[in-house]
This record gives sequence, structure tokens and C-alpha cells, in this order.
Amino acid sequence: MSVSEPIIVFENVYKTYNLYKDSREQFIALFHKSKKIKKHQALNNVSIKIYEGESVGIIGNNGAGKSTLLKMITGVAFPTSGNVIVKGRVAALLELTAGFSEEMTGRENIYLKGYLLGLNDSQIKEIESSIIDFAELGDYIDQPVRTYSSGMRLRLGFAININTKPQILVIDEALAVGDATFQNKCKNKIKELISQNVTVIFVSHSKNGVKEICKRAIYLKKGEIIFDGDVDEALKVYSAK
Repeated sequence: MSVSEPIIVFENVYKTYNLYKDSREQFIALFHKSKKIKKHQALNNVSIKIYEGESVGIIGNNGAGKSTLLKMITGVAFPTSGNVIVKGRVAALLELTAGFSEEMTGRENIYLKGYLLGLNDSQIKEIESSIIDFAELGDYIDQPVRTYSSGMRLRLGFAININTKPQILVIDEALAVGDATFQNKCKNKIKELISQNVTVIFVSHSKNGVKEICKRAIYLKKGEIIFDGDVDEALKVYSAK
């Protein structure tokens, strides 16, 4: 891919959600349009270009539109208007344990998650040992996931996603995994991926975490971009809000 070609593009993106009072109103809305339904503008005319190998922090208060932005990058949500273009395989550290089967072992879940991410048997086999070594679960890797603690599940989920050789890595407050030593291991792995030209999108409320991983930051407020540029400058603007 050319260095000058962006790997993620948002072109004049708007996202509007309908806010329903209850499930009955939501059901009725399937058949009858109502002007009384409240609307929430999650993103308002957002235009972004992110390039291969960039590490970009997404900052802002709760409700700023950060999660909506990530959902569009990962293909979970779509714009009400505007265009979103994403090139390359995306690994998302959002819901780390989503897709796990409780009755299957950790090792079996590696294959299950691999299939969900679009990998075949040989590709999963190639990274299986790296995932197991990274997760540090010992003999538990061959025990049913229902026997795992929440921390063990998160570690396995992180290990799977981080080792699938993504071109784009999306992270949403997912570094609080295990003890401090394991957290540092996760951060070092992310930095290693950045050095290998993987594009990293990192959402966090931790200013130090954003500075440690990202060189660029985008500050969102009420669905609009307030600042997009150097991470230190972005954090100054955010702190002065």
C-alpha cells in the first residue's frame, strides 16, 4: 500500500440514533414513522484520514462519539450519511470475550475466534503457540472457558486479537488486563505492532496511556472534531475544555 494512501477515511460522516422511550415504541417505529421520536446526533460532519502505520488516540468525554467512531471502523455501525472507507483486516480490542463458547476449552476457542476473524486452519495453527504463550494460562488452556476467571478470559481474548496479524488494531480501554506486569507486556506488544507498520486506533480516558502509545490524537466533543494533530497539543486542548 502506498504511504500516501490513507487506510481509514471518514468523509463528511453523520450518525443519528433514534431514542425510544421503551421497546413498544421501538416496535411500532418499525411500521410507522413518528416525528415525536427523539434523535441523538452521535457524529456531526466528521472527516478524517488515517494512514498506514499511524498510532492515533481518540479522546473526549463520555458521549463525545468515540465508540460510534470505533464501531464504524470495525463495521458494526454505519453512517446515516457520508462515507467510511476501511482498507485492511481489523482486529478490535473492544469486547475481548465476545464470541467465546463457555463449554469449549481455551485452545478450542482460539480456533473459534480465529474463524470469526476470517482465518483458516493453517493460519490459526501458525499463531496458536504465540497466543498460548502470550495469554500465560498454563494448563487452563485445555480447560473449559466456563472455569476461567474474568481476568483469564480477558487475557485470552487480548492474546487472540493481538496475535492475528491485523493491519488495523482498534483498542477501547482494553489494557486493564491482568496485573501491572501483564499490562506492560500488552503495551509493549502494541508498540511492536506499530513498529511493524500496523495502524493503531486507541480510545482511552488515560492521558498518559494515550501519550505512551500515540503520536496523533483526535479530540471529539458532542460528535464534532475539536482538534486533530499532535498528541501533546490535543491533550492540552482537551484539558482546557
